[in-house]
Amino acid sequence: MKLLLKSVTILDENSSYHNKKLDIFIENGIIRKIGKNLDSKSDKEIQLKNLHVSRGWFDSSVSFGEPGYEDRETISNGLDTAGKSGFSSVALNPYTHPVLDHSGSIAAVKSKAASHPVHLYPVGALTVKSEGIDLAELLDMKIAGAVSFGDYKLPMHNPNLLKIALQYAQNFDALIQSFPQEEKIAGSGIVNENVNSTLLGLKGIPNLAEELQVARDLYILEYTGGKLHIPTISTAKSVQLIKEAKKKGLDVSCSVAIHNLILHDDELQEFDTRSKVLPPLRTKQDSRALIKGLKDGTIDMVTSDHNPIDVEHKKVEFDNALYGTIGLESAFGALCTIFDPTQAISYLTRGKNRFGIEEFEIKEGEPADLSLFIPGESFLFSKEDILSSSKNSIFLNKELNGKAFGVLTEKGFISN
Repeated sequence: MKLLLKSVTILDENSSYHNKKLDIFIENGIIRKIGKNLDSKSDKEIQLKNLHVSRGWFDSSVSFGEPGYEDRETISNGLDTAGKSGFSSVALNPYTHPVLDHSGSIAAVKSKAASHPVHLYPVGALTVKSEGIDLAELLDMKIAGAVSFGDYKLPMHNPNLLKIALQYAQNFDALIQSFPQEEKIAGSGIVNENVNSTLLGLKGIPNLAEELQVARDLYILEYTGGKLHIPTISTAKSVQLIKEAKKKGLDVSCSVAIHNLILHDDELQEFDTRSKVLPPLRTKQDSRALIKGLKDGTIDMVTSDHNPIDVEHKKVEFDNALYGTIGLESAFGALCTIFDPTQAISYLTRGKNRFGIEEFEIKEGEPADLSLFIPGESFLFSKEDILSSSKNSIFLNKELNGKAFGVLTEKGFISN
C-alpha cells in the first residue's frame, strides 16, 4: 500500500525534521521519502489542517480484559481504541481471567493482535495466578513474547520472593515490576488519606503505604542487582526515593499515571466512582512533585493506566466499586493541559527501550511507526469521545486540549 501524508508538521526533538512541515510518503510500511511537495502516486492521501506526526506513542500499562472479561473490553476493540487515541504500541497487563501466567496465554494474546496496526506487547504475571506465592514461568513467557513481569495492582507481599525474582531474571535480562503499596499500611483504605477523606467519611490510604514499599523494593534491588520497574507512583516522597536510587546507580525505572499528574483528591467530593483509582488521587503538592520528577527524568514515562471496568462494578456504592479508569482516549488531550505539545510527545514516546521494544526514527528507509494528532484544539471530553466498550473515564466532562487522529505502522493505518 502507498500512502502520502501531505503537509504534516513533524514533532521529534531528536530529528533534523523537528517542527518542519513536510510530506511523508510510505510504501509497504516503509518511509520512502520525506520532503516538500512530493508528487507520488499513492493509494491514499491524508491531508488535514494542523495535522502533526511524531514517533509512535507507547503506553506501558493498559488492560483490555480479554480473556475472561470481554464484556469490559476485547483485544480487538482495545487495540482500535489505542490506535485511534494515537498509541502505536501498548504493553498489556495480565489483568485477565485466567491471568497471563504461562507461555501459552502470552502466545494467545499475541496471536489475536498479530494483524492489527497497533503493536501489543504482553506483560506476564510475576507469580502463578498473580497470587504472590510461587514465581510463574518467567523464562518460558519471555521466549513467547512477554516484555516484563508483574502482578497488576497487586503488591509483592513476600520480600524474599521479589529478591529471588530479581536474581533469577538477570539470567535472561528480564524487567521485573513491583506495584508500590504496602497493604498492611493501606489496610481497608480506598482513597488518599487527607482532609478530604476525613470530611467525606472514606477510609484513607496514607502516602506511607506507597513510600514504605518503594523503599523496601529499592533496598532489595540494591542487594540483588537486576532491573526493576515501579509502575504508577503517586507521592512526592516516592519521587525522591527513586531519584536517590538512580544517583546510586540502581537499574530502576518508574511511571506515573496521567490522571495522577493532573487531578487531585478533591475530585472525590461528588462520590463519583470514576475517580476511584489505585494509587488514589493525591494532593496538589504530590502532583507538582510528580510533574517535576517527570521533567527532570526521575520518572521515566507516563501511562494512561487504561483499565476498563463494566458498569455493574462501577455504578455502585463508592466502597464497593472497583478501582480503575479508562485513559487511552483522553491521554494526549489531558497531557496538553499542563505541557506544550512537544513536551507531551516527549513523554508519550518514552519507555520502549526500557521494555526491550525496538524504536524507529522518522527518516527515509525506516519502518513507519507514526502517531498522528492535532494539537491546540480545546474541547470538553464527552461520552461521544469514548471509544472503549466501558465508559468509566475519570476525565469525562473535563476540558482537554488537543486530539489524536490515529497511527500508521508497518502493519497498517487506523484513524478516527
